[in-house]
Amino acid sequence: MDNFKTHAASALYETFEPDQAKKLWDRFEFVYTPKHGSWLNMAEIELHVLNGQCLAKYISNIGEINEEVKAWNNHRNNKNSKINWQFANK
Repeated sequence: MDNFKTHAASALYETFEPDQAKKLWDRFEFVYTPKHGSWLNMAEIELHVLNGQCLAKYISNIGEINEEVKAWNNHRNNKNSKINWQFANK
């Protein structure tokens, strides 16, 4: 989840009665996005790399896809590939 002010307990207390706000707040476990990227960004980047390096060609059956992805995954893990985060200042 992002770190907007709407994702704080105070937003619930501004919208609902205190008892209802407390019940709602207690129902959720909030996991906030790290300041410099998130696991979802990393997953999307890896899927993009997988698609470009492994799945961009025609593969005729699911068994062949599984073999290709497994080989790509082993290579990627053994290479200890890392994401080079670069943030633009606006």
